[in-house]
Amino acid sequence: MKELKDLVRLTKLQSKPAGETLARAFQDDSLFVYLIPDVVERKTLLPILFEIMVRYGIRYGEVYATSPLMEGVACWLSPGKTEMILRRIINVAGFSLIYYYIKFGDVLSRFFSYNEYAAVLHHRYANVPHWYLSPIGVDPKFQGKGYGSSLLGSMLFRIDQEHLPCFVETQSQSNVSLYEHFGFHVVEKGVIPGTTLSHWAMLREA
Repeated sequence: MKELKDLVRLTKLQSKPAGETLARAFQDDSLFVYLIPDVVERKTLLPILFEIMVRYGIRYGEVYATSPLMEGVACWLSPGKTEMILRRIINVAGFSLIYYYIKFGDVLSRFFSYNEYAAVLHHRYANVPHWYLSPIGVDPKFQGKGYGSSLLGSMLFRIDQEHLPCFVETQSQSNVSLYEHFGFHVVEKGVIPGTTLSHWAMLREA
């Protein structure tokens, strides 16, 4: 297992390529297909959305890549800053968020609706100081080579030293198995309102 020092801690200057890696990782993900049904729009919007999420993670937590090539990227929101509130999103995205809301209002409405649902479960099961993993992804051409495990294992080792829990959520059964391998357990399985998509809230105890 790689140690945290073997990974690349990202800065704001690296948020664009990191966002592009995550966009490729989630291009066909069921949640983002629901959020952005149109394929062309999804290819356009995902790099922008994930760049904002990376910048958010850098500002309110820590973001790591597997190497300067950014085969995989993981965003960890730090204790006390795990709630993704609109004010913080605006602080990161700036007034460009208004432009995207006007142009892609239906997409952002679905995103904020989903975020509201997920936030309720998050608060229900992780209402003490904890780390929040969101998102983590590996470029499809590098998947199956252990990059995701490197991103997970190295940071979770540190979190163990801090004696803190960690929260994550997923809409993929295969991801549930991966997270269980790293010590997470399912605290609630639900269905995202207005969809048939399963949603697993998972917690790794301190």
